[in-house]
Amino acid sequence: MNNFYVRRITMGIVVGLISGLISTFLADLLIGGTIITLLGGNTQPIVSLGIHLLFSALLGVGFSLVSSLKANVGDQIMNGLVYAAGQWAVVILVVIPVLNGQAPQWQPPEVILRFPALIVYLGQGVLLALGCYWIFKLADRWYGIIATEIDDIPEEGIKQRVVVLGGGFGGVTTAQQLEGLLGDDLSVHITLVSQTNHLLFTPMLAEVTAGGVEAQHISPPLRTFFRHVRVIRGEPAAINIAQNTVIIKSGTGVARILPYDHLVLAVGAVPNFFGNKNIEANAFTFKSLSDAIHIRNHVIDLLERADNEPNPIRRKALLTFVVVGAGFAGSELIGGLNDFVRGSLWYYKHLHNDEVSLILVHPGEQILPELSTKLAQYAETKMIARGVSIRGKARVTDAGQGTVTIGDEILSAETLIWTAGNLPNPVIRDIGCETDKRGAVITDDKLRVNGQLNVWGIGDCASIPDVVTGKNAPPTAQYALREAKTLAYNLHAVIHNRPPKQFRHHSQGALAVVGHQTACAEVFGMQFSGLFAWLLWRGIYLSKLPTLEKKVRVLLDWVIDVFFPRDIAYAPVVESDMTVEEVLIVGEAS
Repeated sequence: MNNFYVRRITMGIVVGLISGLISTFLADLLIGGTIITLLGGNTQPIVSLGIHLLFSALLGVGFSLVSSLKANVGDQIMNGLVYAAGQWAVVILVVIPVLNGQAPQWQPPEVILRFPALIVYLGQGVLLALGCYWIFKLADRWYGIIATEIDDIPEEGIKQRVVVLGGGFGGVTTAQQLEGLLGDDLSVHITLVSQTNHLLFTPMLAEVTAGGVEAQHISPPLRTFFRHVRVIRGEPAAINIAQNTVIIKSGTGVARILPYDHLVLAVGAVPNFFGNKNIEANAFTFKSLSDAIHIRNHVIDLLERADNEPNPIRRKALLTFVVVGAGFAGSELIGGLNDFVRGSLWYYKHLHNDEVSLILVHPGEQILPELSTKLAQYAETKMIARGVSIRGKARVTDAGQGTVTIGDEILSAETLIWTAGNLPNPVIRDIGCETDKRGAVITDDKLRVNGQLNVWGIGDCASIPDVVTGKNAPPTAQYALREAKTLAYNLHAVIHNRPPKQFRHHSQGALAVVGHQTACAEVFGMQFSGLFAWLLWRGIYLSKLPTLEKKVRVLLDWVIDVFFPRDIAYAPVVESDMTVEEVLIVGEAS
């Protein structure tokens, strides 16, 4: 662990303990001695106070690690309040009851009894925010011991340049891990090029469309991950491996040339419509944050239009939703949409449940082919019971304005969502590297592109041998993360004249949510389904969601979702080529 994190953790412990003591003292004066017992969950006040201070120290550590020196006092206080409320929900309602042998206290009567503890936590959040703000500012000014997030790197000190193309799991993790291995060595300069300024946490993308979480809460800004990495928002327009340069085109149309000593290809994949121009022109895609926002806005717009449509045939078409592809993306999306649409009908008094049709189309024998047959059948049974129509061994062959053709059958439907296949990003197609028939660059087991000494590939755009199974590594986020960690090690090794290591990963399993409080999971060879699998899904992915701030915000979204219906406010439907920022601005303006 480098000095940056040691210093932040140390100061977080100090500020957390002080804020815990002050808030507890004030609460004891105002509320009485029972508040200490409530905070620590023990009948002995001294033991209970010790437990509370332990959690206060952990609270301080977490907040100090996500705090920014660039935030103003107001933003810091708001962050402290949100953070503290999330910690109250976790510690007081879940952790302490479980430690005492009880079930989590989610029922309204139990929650109300613990409201005094929420007041203490909110007060502690304010003190924590102010403490971190002023102590970090003073320490940085007087002693310079709290480093800023991004340092200016002198040009003349750079000996090696690593350019990472792609801001997904693979690219971001490679840059983050390599930065950690380099520590304070600024002779190696890392540049990350990303089409967006955030990392999209794709496992929760369906929840954005279904209204379960806010879009910004699963998309932490890239700049919060790094201290020294240079982040450029843009996309590669051309790659010249002979000259070791990449031409980057930004959103303004301005191009710049980036030289490199090592190039990492992590540009991901694009939807594959198999050459069908009609489907490409009329279908929604489901890969980006703007896609999820666009689909959600479109669905709400259709509900509004259907509620005022007197023609039952036309109303039926407005309420017919077709999703193509029954992998994780398609199955989770239609499960979430089914809950969202049917759960929103009580807002619309002229719409009835039997008018809604959600159709999942796939060409295979079963949905979720990545899971076992038993779990796939369970998922299919649950989805059908909740109103989803599943059409296996079928293909969407055409689409038009308001129509979808499944085989020879033409359906009237205003919504077609395509999740049926991907192709490697076409930017790597003609760069002079060896590719497979799909267009993915072929790498060796060290993740180095075949025939190249300084070009590396990971993720969806690369064909990587899996030495464990003898096949190619699957294009999943789980594998991309492990590939990135191996690649960061190998880059660090090669730069320092050491041999790289072989990529090797044993799959830990797979999880999929198929509807409200229902999921399927295969973890380390064990199979789970139903409510437990759903809780497992939430627990695992919440723990993997980057940054503590986003974890807290998503947790609060889930808590709110328990007590309140889904929000049906929407922004006007926007064009798909708008940037994510423009989508969000339009939403705020409306």
